[in-house]
Amino acid sequence: MSALLDVRGLVVEYPGAGGAVRALDGADLTVAEGETVGLVGESGSGKSTLGAAAGRLLSRAARVRAGSVSVAGESLLEMGSREIRRVRRERLGFVFQDPISHLDPTMRVGAQLRRAVAGRTKGGDIAAHLERVRLDDVRRIARAYPHELSGGMAQRVAIAMAMAARPRLLVADEPTAALDSQVREDVLDVVFGLAAEAGTGILWLSHDLPAVARRCDRVAVMYGGRVVEDGPAAEVLARPSHPYTAALARSAPGKAERGERLEPVPGRPPVLVGEPAGCAFAPRCPMADDRCAGERPVPVRIEGRDVLCHRAEETGAAVEIVPAVKR
Repeated sequence: MSALLDVRGLVVEYPGAGGAVRALDGADLTVAEGETVGLVGESGSGKSTLGAAAGRLLSRAARVRAGSVSVAGESLLEMGSREIRRVRRERLGFVFQDPISHLDPTMRVGAQLRRAVAGRTKGGDIAAHLERVRLDDVRRIARAYPHELSGGMAQRVAIAMAMAARPRLLVADEPTAALDSQVREDVLDVVFGLAAEAGTGILWLSHDLPAVARRCDRVAVMYGGRVVEDGPAAEVLARPSHPYTAALARSAPGKAERGERLEPVPGRPPVLVGEPAGCAFAPRCPMADDRCAGERPVPVRIEGRDVLCHRAEETGAAVEIVPAVKR
């Protein structure tokens, strides 16, 4: 499969009181045509920054210090404003965690959807787009303002807007985090079902490891602004090769038996000021040695996955991630 999204050596920093804080520290990531990739990691690992960079949607405070981002072979970082709008319009779709804040509160839903699909489909198809995301009473919803919708309904509207143009890549940043479990599964069914129907690739930013194991082709695990393990989702999350992936898997609610206490990842994620001398996970890693503290790891290929660890071959302990039960 050819690379639809190709991120190479991306370094992104934000200003901080003690100096520039490095959110991405040489991140590498690819998404192929039609592929579903889960991007996982603790808060502060760099997931949202990498997801925003995929559409050049970084905040004005962000500074790209190195690296490249390409979509369908076109370099986003070198484009002018008109070109980047074209790429977003023709090839990219976005669904965010809080749909209400990303919908215009002054416009009715139908008017916003018409604007989103302008030039691609007839206005009379608005009801059909809302029906595709399993909304009932679509005429009422089309006349409603965003604040008149529930969180689940607003997220379905946002998905309808993102998928109406049949994008080649959908970036979904924690799209169900604010929803209850039943609505969450229904919304994910809609997202992945529409993407499969259109041949759209998905980059799904998530904390839900069991759901990623069940729904995604690949998983990319982020820590300290880098992808530390990347490979087939079910295999990586069942038998991690990076100590951080193993720790993250042990803390996943999906693997705990009833009444069993979860094992949290010890310590706290790093706040990077500049490039670390060694592995960013070393202060929290039970396997760390002098080499880990002083030598920056490079990716190694192990059992069909890329692992950013000096001692990757010594990990590989089976950690069962039970896929979330579809309701």
